[in-house]
Amino acid sequence: MKKYVIINTSELSSVDYSLVEQDSENTVRRSLDGSLALVSFFGNTPSFLNGKTEYNKEGINNIITSTDWELEVE
Repeated sequence: MKKYVIINTSELSSVDYSLVEQDSENTVRRSLDGSLALVSFFGNTPSFLNGKTEYNKEGINNIITSTDWELEVE
């Protein structure tokens, strides 16, 4: 099951991008104010995300469809 975690953008430099779906700091989805970022992964939680709140698809959709998050460009 795919899991999602919201982190502070100040933490993006500590993300091991080989363990998440995103390729780099440039490909993460960010909140409109730029303070938060969304990373996703499958399987075991990467150690740098331990202690963070994990969301399923439904839970994260409720958050990222709010006015605090930018629309995803397709």
